[in-house]
Amino acid sequence: MKNSSPTLNEMEKRLALGTFGPQLWTRDLARTIRAELNEMLENAADGSLVVIDAASVEVFDYSFANELFGKTLLSLPNEYPGKFLVVENLSPYARENLIKALESLGIAMIERKKKSLELIGKIHPAYSETFAIMTKAKEPITVNFIAEKLEINITAASERLTKLVNLGLARREKATSVSGREQFTYTTVS
Repeated sequence: MKNSSPTLNEMEKRLALGTFGPQLWTRDLARTIRAELNEMLENAADGSLVVIDAASVEVFDYSFANELFGKTLLSLPNEYPGKFLVVENLSPYARENLIKALESLGIAMIERKKKSLELIGKIHPAYSETFAIMTKAKEPITVNFIAEKLEINITAASERLTKLVNLGLARREKATSVSGREQFTYTTVS
């Protein structure tokens, strides 16, 4: 019987921004790239990670960042649920413009630096704290796990995890607890 689970290579797709040049300006260019990015997201398997690799990009402007990253991230939870968008290899200038664009839209995204993950953009510290715990977990976590780890009540833990899911920064799946009850587990990019 053939294994239908996606392989590691199928789980991570890459968009090399550097192929479009070292300096990326205007919404028009970003729209062209976003069409390619949307196609990658459309064709990616559930649970996939789509990486925007900014290596060799010196800078992109605010309008480019707003169009490419902002519009894609705003559509991610509804149009591409269960898929993650990550950026890596940002220059200081590109990172600054991306953060400003994300903050203006009230959204956040995942930045990968070597093997560590952090949220950039506009995000409440409570959600950043929850995300950090999720990235360190070796397996899917539960609301109870977050509540115990952060010493908060179940409602607050559930609210934090739901917010991360709604922002496209975490995924929720049905599972069965040790006692046989239905529960949700939460994961993010590993």
